[in-house]
Amino acid sequence: MSAITSSRSPWSTDSVVPEQVRSAVDAVLDDAALPEPEREVLTTRVERWYPDVIDGLVTLYGERGDDVVRATAVHLLTEAATAWVARDPQLRRLDLARTLDPTWVQDSSRIGYAAYTERFAGDLRGVEERIGYLRELGVTYLHLMPLLTPRPGDSDGGYAVADYRSVRPDLGDMEDLAHLAGQLRARGISLVIDLVLNHVAREHEWAVRARAGEQRYRDYFHIFPDRTEPDEYERTLPEIFPDFAPGNFTWEEEAGGWVWTTFNSFQWDINWRNPHVMEEYASIVLDLANRGVEVLRLDAIAFTIKRKGTDCQGQPEVHAITQVLRALTRIACPAVDLKAEAIVAPTELLQYLGQGRYTGKVSDLAYHNSLMVQVWSMLASRNVRLAARALSCLPVEPATATWITYIRCHDDIGWAIDDADAESVGLNGFWHRQFLADWYRGVYPMSDARGLVFQYNPVTQDRRISGTSASLIGIEAAAEAVEGITDDTPQWREEELRTWLAQRLDALRLANAIIYGWGGVPVLWSGDELGQYNDPNWDTEPGHEADSRWAGRPVLSDALVAQRHDPTTVTGRVFGDLVRMGRVRALLPQLRADVRTLVAPVDDDGVLVTFRDHPRGSFVGVYNVTPDWRSVPASRLAEYGVLGAIDVLTDTIPEWSTTLEGAGDGLVPVPPYAAWWLVRPTD
Repeated sequence: MSAITSSRSPWSTDSVVPEQVRSAVDAVLDDAALPEPEREVLTTRVERWYPDVIDGLVTLYGERGDDVVRATAVHLLTEAATAWVARDPQLRRLDLARTLDPTWVQDSSRIGYAAYTERFAGDLRGVEERIGYLRELGVTYLHLMPLLTPRPGDSDGGYAVADYRSVRPDLGDMEDLAHLAGQLRARGISLVIDLVLNHVAREHEWAVRARAGEQRYRDYFHIFPDRTEPDEYERTLPEIFPDFAPGNFTWEEEAGGWVWTTFNSFQWDINWRNPHVMEEYASIVLDLANRGVEVLRLDAIAFTIKRKGTDCQGQPEVHAITQVLRALTRIACPAVDLKAEAIVAPTELLQYLGQGRYTGKVSDLAYHNSLMVQVWSMLASRNVRLAARALSCLPVEPATATWITYIRCHDDIGWAIDDADAESVGLNGFWHRQFLADWYRGVYPMSDARGLVFQYNPVTQDRRISGTSASLIGIEAAAEAVEGITDDTPQWREEELRTWLAQRLDALRLANAIIYGWGGVPVLWSGDELGQYNDPNWDTEPGHEADSRWAGRPVLSDALVAQRHDPTTVTGRVFGDLVRMGRVRALLPQLRADVRTLVAPVDDDGVLVTFRDHPRGSFVGVYNVTPDWRSVPASRLAEYGVLGAIDVLTDTIPEWSTTLEGAGDGLVPVPPYAAWWLVRPTD
């Protein structure tokens, strides 16, 4: 039976879409000769999301006039229609599934893994060979760090992109990327990649043509003839990399001006006030989506809009950019979600998940940086009061949004401790940040951490810390001590050392249990699932010499991968804990991301208690962040309906006592570094 086509798409009689846009979309659909039902799918989506497109464009470019806004809208909707027509049938089926389940990423079965492709598996084809390994961990979300073609040499870990339309040659090509996406999709894994929005490499074609004098491309950047305006901006701009990239502007002789370079001299900031920039990036987004990418991490999104007298981070128009890109994906490729990479103050973070006029219209995911920082703070201080305060004070996130939870990522750990939060629990914010930097650098008394300082700022005394989870938490130091046991080691000393290692392993399990039990999508950084240590040779690779973050990005060890099923090894213990945790998590509807985690009042300084109220039963997390026996009141667990409930991580029921001194109505003893997930399901 031949397809029935029409030269006129079934737009609503009261359509809000202007005739100029409808005609442009119709022209694309007419050329494709699509059946009427398929045409109606697209036109319905355009009608649904066009208001978000035009609202974002007016916010960004309204001052340029209605003609500019209208022309940009026509261009973007034509691109979206063209991309949808070209979309693979398998991806269209995925679009349908995601449209029917728009909160798919919030499911408790979502577990993430992040890695540099070459350090995880060599190249894109190598990643395919490790899909089974990822599935062992329960991974359903794979973030491959920057793999689009970067500049040669130092590329800020791949974030200085020279070509968005190709893959780094040593990793493969765009066909390999699409093939990998298909293989992952077949095994239930969503592919996530980075889209760097704030800057491009100075070797990018746009920058090359700007230096050659083409005005169209000069207008893609912020280029100033002298220091007048840069100096005005610098008065309120922070330095991101003060050690090796001081200042925010670089003189470019060929361009005949000062170029805005927030991160490095070779990364040119993009001028998002130019509508042609939006058109360029929209085309890139749609192309990557049609390659099978399911989540795009919007790198450095907070920096994209510049305004004098501010720090040029998180300006209101930033969210208009995301709104437009999200609306276009909802039209052309609704299987795609957007993730905001915004490492900002806790009070500002929720803007990237949608607040006010942007509720439900911007990114679908964002990093829970505050949770990460507070996990490390609790473990170092052995006190939960600051974390309880800080995490309780966060505004309520939209129900449509999803946290990315993690104990570390590819970057350093910046000690984002709010001074007011610290003061409220009797701490000084500055000195607590200094303590954390000293502790994880390993210079504080009794610390067994082995982190490295990254970007020391002598003005603010800020010291960020790099390292793998195992090295930061003390497993490396403890394991080396145990390996040093000989026949001459006294028995008491041997027991002491083995207890030390066991507690460090328990501490890592605890940290992972917090991020797995918070809701959202917990993401592991490659190597942490094996308890891998800092790379001792991190500074020997060209371009890495001054960047200690590479210590925490070791090549995945094949030898340790082979040990992952041996529970007598550090690797086997860490891997086994995560496998168990992932399997349990996937079965708990209480851990869906649309349920909010609440922090209970602190009854014991060493025990964090969290509560998630779900129609299918309560979930309570109990986390002892100390090496000592502590307790939680039985009354607290009774209040949340889980007294006598099972800890689903160990399949045991914690016992409570009425005989402990000061027990009142009873205390439940909590072992050192215990992590309990207490669940009492409803009938």
